[in-house]
Amino acid sequence: MSKTPNWQPISQLPLIAQMIDEELNDTQSQYQNLQPAVARPHILDDYTVERLIKVFGERQEFFGIYAEQLCRWKALNLNTEQKQELERLEKQLEKLVEVNSQIVTLAKQLESGTIEKVLGKSDLELGLEALEKIKF
Repeated sequence: MSKTPNWQPISQLPLIAQMIDEELNDTQSQYQNLQPAVARPHILDDYTVERLIKVFGERQEFFGIYAEQLCRWKALNLNTEQKQELERLEKQLEKLVEVNSQIVTLAKQLESGTIEKVLGKSDLELGLEALEKIKF
């Protein structure tokens, strides 16, 4: 059973803006932190990858709430500054949704190459994989 969000008055625009901006910055940083694992997924363990998928997957649920809050505010009689801030936040939210989705996708791709997966392979399997990577 989901609860109805506690919709905020327009006076809370700065607080919501700060939340969206900080979440976007944190998400972009996390995406950058994952980049070394693209070439070397074995630097991650199963728990970390599973946690990334879970946390960033759950975060996606809140993006709809942010979008609805912004939409509700747009329906109000706003001053120019408020309108501009809402437009900026809509763009920030789009970026947040995109980067968050990229993290979930990347984490799912990294699942098959974690340290536990590598340690679970035989020497033969590892040797064949190494040979496949060599370009003749």
